[in-house]
Amino acid sequence: MGDERGVSTGAVLLAFLSGAALGAIAALWLAPQVGEEAREQLRGYARRTEKGLRELAETAGETFEKAVGRGRGLIAEKKSVLTEAFEAGREAMRRERERLSGEKKG
Repeated sequence: MGDERGVSTGAVLLAFLSGAALGAIAALWLAPQVGEEAREQLRGYARRTEKGLRELAETAGETFEKAVGRGRGLIAEKKSVLTEAFEAGREAMRRERERLSGEKKG
């Protein structure tokens, strides 16, 4: 699920979440708060970021599995079409040989 530059949606979301987490950490370090409050906020941000990353990984896994399934289906479909075309060509070649063989004898 990438765009024309090859950037996937998952990579963009991961970059966004990472940037948000780093921004939150920087804001907490620069804000005048008691150390325990800041640490508790950092733990909260870390839990939310972890949850977001787990959901992203799950979504990416599901998307990958769907893409692999579609790819397998497409391969099976094309294989069937190619097999039919190959068999039709083989049969046409056999008939043409028979026709040419009949012309040489007659």
